[in-house]
Amino acid sequence: MATERALPNLWHATAPAAPETGPLTGDLSTDVAIIGGGFTGLSAALHLAEKGVKATVVEARMIGFGGSGRNVGLVNAGMWVKPDDLVATLGADAGNRLLKELGDGPSLVYDLVAKHDMQCEAVRNGTLHMAVGAEGLKDIKDREAQWKKRGAPVEVLSADKTHVVSGAEGFAGALLDRRAGTIQPLAYARGLARAALAAGASIFTDTPLVAATRQGDLWKLKAGRGTIIARHVILATNAYGGLVPDAPWKAHTQELTILPYFQFATNPLPEKVAARILPERQGTWDTGLVMTSFRMDQQNRLIFGSIGRLDAIAEGTHRAFAARSLRKLFPYIGDFRFEYWWDGSIGMTTNNLPAMHLLAPNVVSVSGYNGRGIAPGTVFGRALAGHVMGDDSAIPLSETPITPDPWRTVKSAFYHAGAQAKHFVDRRF
Repeated sequence: MATERALPNLWHATAPAAPETGPLTGDLSTDVAIIGGGFTGLSAALHLAEKGVKATVVEARMIGFGGSGRNVGLVNAGMWVKPDDLVATLGADAGNRLLKELGDGPSLVYDLVAKHDMQCEAVRNGTLHMAVGAEGLKDIKDREAQWKKRGAPVEVLSADKTHVVSGAEGFAGALLDRRAGTIQPLAYARGLARAALAAGASIFTDTPLVAATRQGDLWKLKAGRGTIIARHVILATNAYGGLVPDAPWKAHTQELTILPYFQFATNPLPEKVAARILPERQGTWDTGLVMTSFRMDQQNRLIFGSIGRLDAIAEGTHRAFAARSLRKLFPYIGDFRFEYWWDGSIGMTTNNLPAMHLLAPNVVSVSGYNGRGIAPGTVFGRALAGHVMGDDSAIPLSETPITPDPWRTVKSAFYHAGAQAKHFVDRRF
């Protein structure tokens, strides 16, 4: 992964402090070593520790460094793939089980937030999938029908109702999913870490995994300046699996196309303006070819995101597009400035579904959340915990071999360049 520029990330500015952690410097033994301190790894650690299993998390940087600290903060139900398409891909039994597990995912997230008193701006008033034009409206009506036949509390809103609940101009309708909501994602990750530590897990930050050797039925892991002896290993690095160049078990990254996504957050808006934008504080994303999202935080900042990377060349184009978009969507917004901006990486698979891999004896991973990290990460963290405790049916996915995508680098570059080109001209007139 290329060296990143330091960018002012809103979530880092407003999240409660992380629990105190530090690098691993000695040798230890554990039941389960977990590589990655994001939603998946921390959920696994918490669920293992609550069952009395000794769990140790090693994170190359800091808690929530990857997608968990760069997320939009939408706690979505299900995957981006439509339910019928998901079932067609995985089969009726496996597909319906995954839909059930991930459909209930927001409930797991909000139950953990309440149980552990996490201060993470959690709001559960649903999400809005905003329809762009007639094709977008057709798309969300199809999604509504597919979810409703499975009993989900979803509803397509008219254009007029969409304007009322979002405060935004120009959408043909919206799909309201009452299972879902919003959260401050880094605050949630730090809350998971604090809960895992309280339950008895260990977490080491600034501790990259650099080597692994098999010793009988155990693994000896070299991590940071120490070593870990573990019976089981959970790899929970997802789109940031390339962060440590020489780390073992990186083959799964070859099946992930990296989709860059940026966000800009305004200064706190005047109360009379903020009260008109998403008054019930749902989060949104749209059906546009180059997707955009917007939501509010508890300080009345408006956060706008879209596809693209904020490198030195593209940042100006994306910043101007974000400013134009907010003025088009909310003509009454008045003067504003961007106080924070940051970007992140989304791991996309060829079928837009997550994948479970057995990478080596007693080494398991789930990756490829395709832009839906919070609820699926939490659900799969719990499932991975069950798996290493001996429940072969705990993970609602069948194990598959790693299938590298030879076009992944080209596709990622195309997404970055294509989004930049579209943002250069979009919403100028």
